[in-house]
Amino acid sequence: MSRHLKRLAAPKSLRIPRKVAKWAVKVSPGPHPKERAVPLLYVIRDHLALADRAKEAKKIIKQRKVLVDGRPITDHKFPVGIMDTVAIPEIEGYWRVLIDTKGRLYPNPIPKENASWKLVRIENKTTVKGGITQLNLNDGRNILVEEDVYRTGDVLKISVPDQEILEHIRFEPGVMALIIGGRHVGRIGHIKEYIVERSSAPNRVRFEEGFETIKENVFIIGRKRPLIELPEVRTVA
Repeated sequence: MSRHLKRLAAPKSLRIPRKVAKWAVKVSPGPHPKERAVPLLYVIRDHLALADRAKEAKKIIKQRKVLVDGRPITDHKFPVGIMDTVAIPEIEGYWRVLIDTKGRLYPNPIPKENASWKLVRIENKTTVKGGITQLNLNDGRNILVEEDVYRTGDVLKISVPDQEILEHIRFEPGVMALIIGGRHVGRIGHIKEYIVERSSAPNRVRFEEGFETIKENVFIIGRKRPLIELPEVRTVA
């Protein structure tokens, strides 16, 4: 596997100019796949404009001034993905990573108190020793639960970095969701119907706003109202 990445071949999740240089920063292996992650260096330099050059951004990161999900990160290639919180307490800056209508990740400002939690989607469930259920989450986390009342596609509001479950939102009609992939990426909608395909085709989700997508692209963000802050330009009328 190559350790290098050309800008022209970079994932569309990276909001960087493609023709100003040949090489781009390639994310390290981590909690998010490279197609849905942005290196921490780009968050500091390109998105937040806290540094003019990569050398300056690396210095900020190496000094343990940047927290991702409540933990100091010193790797400038660390993959930052959807719903991650980025905090720089020294300047009282707090952000949550979201996705725009072009599939590009960006940090959205949030209040300080909201940087202590995040939303995670249940991707899979496994049973470990002792018959305990383990929830496998979209950001690489695993949480052990005593009572199995969870399903894949459900979303948890958890505290970071200690991973305490604060709230459980079921994947069901009526809840609000953010589309994180496909033609309708970046849109917000209310689930109307969940369609289970009796074939190898992926299951589909139909929305009250008149569009549909596959279940993999649906990330629940609240019941009647979103739990996270969303810029008005990204919402659905």
